[in-house]
Amino acid sequence: MMQLHSYRSGLILFFTGFLVLSGLLWPQPAQLSPEAIRQVARPGQETILAAQLAPLTGQRFPNAYVFTGAVRRQLAQYNEQMKAQQKWDQQLSDDYLLSLTKAAITGPLSTRSGAWLWFILSIGLCTTGALTAILSERHPKPSTINNGIFNNPATNRGWIGWAAGSFLILFYIALYFYPEYLTNWILLVEPIKQAMTGQPASQWFLYGFIYTLVILVMGVRMLIRHRHNAYQQLRTVSVMFFQTAFAFLIPEILTLLRQPYQDLKNFWPLDYSFFFDYRINEKLQAGNFGIFMLVWGIMLTVVAVPVLTYLYGKRWYCSWVCGCGGLAETAGDPFRQLSDKKLSAWKAERVLVHGVLAFAVIMTGLVLFTYFTGQSALFGVLDSYSLRSAYSFSIGAMFSGVIGTGLYPVFGNRVWCRFGCPLAAYLGLVQRFKSRFRITTNGGQCISCGNCSTYCEMGIDVRWYAQRGQDIVRSSCVGCGICSAVCPRGVLNLETGTVDSRRI
Repeated sequence: MMQLHSYRSGLILFFTGFLVLSGLLWPQPAQLSPEAIRQVARPGQETILAAQLAPLTGQRFPNAYVFTGAVRRQLAQYNEQMKAQQKWDQQLSDDYLLSLTKAAITGPLSTRSGAWLWFILSIGLCTTGALTAILSERHPKPSTINNGIFNNPATNRGWIGWAAGSFLILFYIALYFYPEYLTNWILLVEPIKQAMTGQPASQWFLYGFIYTLVILVMGVRMLIRHRHNAYQQLRTVSVMFFQTAFAFLIPEILTLLRQPYQDLKNFWPLDYSFFFDYRINEKLQAGNFGIFMLVWGIMLTVVAVPVLTYLYGKRWYCSWVCGCGGLAETAGDPFRQLSDKKLSAWKAERVLVHGVLAFAVIMTGLVLFTYFTGQSALFGVLDSYSLRSAYSFSIGAMFSGVIGTGLYPVFGNRVWCRFGCPLAAYLGLVQRFKSRFRITTNGGQCISCGNCSTYCEMGIDVRWYAQRGQDIVRSSCVGCGICSAVCPRGVLNLETGTVDSRRI
């Protein structure tokens, strides 16, 4: 009874905080001042920006959305003039929409104390409530952790799942394409960013902060649910550590030290912009440490992937290190049973994921061609700038973010990893043809309960292999080990051995 009371109290706290957080999206009044323009203007653009925004300066807008629309029109008017004169390098960036809106906000979030107060009442309550509910939900034994999962509207494509998915999709669309509409949320984390680096927060700091916080909170849930399984405990702690240290803290420290921003565990082809000209130049200009980061990223792609995947399978990255995998294994864990196990899904998976890898290779090849030759087009047809823009939009934003994470509650937690991640495809090719890793099966002990297939987040019909006593050596398998964890008979084991000893 006490546990149930704590669980309900946690949910009440969480949804109270979530309602406050959602309410904070309501736009605040805005007023643009000359000081705000000077604050956000880039070197050499202050005069131009001030002149273009002169009609708006001093005017009080009832809400930030009206202000953003007015600023967008002024910037578009100036940029059209520059296009007509073919002065492409003198256009004003759309990034000004967010920075100007932040500087013009006049509501309670514009002050440091106000931001902290609303941070505690929104994100703070959400975190406290989630942890309270998680810590109270202790299952007496491992066999009960998934009880009722298909009767829950949140985890079986019910109305809660669809509502959550719709919210996530809208969030990712705003994050990638209309960050000015998230200004109030960005102001919530402004004091944290200022304390860490002394610089203003962007939509990407907000995203990184929330992303890390979600992995930590839901990581606690995984540690409790799988407290009887050492493998699950270790890999959960691993993804929590790598996300917090390598993806969140170290890049901020690098910024503080005036070094290029870099997630040192993220590398090509997942980090598809790694070889873009501005990023290469940024590292070369940073001196020895910048060159180290460039060499580090190349060595991870060329050496670490084949060597570590040969030794341990793709799990070394996808289930122990990767930020995408970390979110999938923690926040996405309640939805792993929603992955499509049909043969048609597997056929689509093979075409899509390897197609994205081919797209990444061609795009990167053209980008490097442009970097070394100065020519933007190959054979006068393949334009590197157009191709990288297409990849950034279709794969970097829409597939990995809007679809890959936004549809967790509908299609399962590994949509991106399974159908779109080019690094997963690269790792999978090595794992399938040259890796010591396999999941062994003892077909004589299998009772065909189907738990393994049900909870395989990559859509592998594990039971089919277990019934035949075959080792599971699929390129898509991320070695999460959940199939083994939910097996009531100990049929499945994650093992390594010589490549030619695999039973396939």
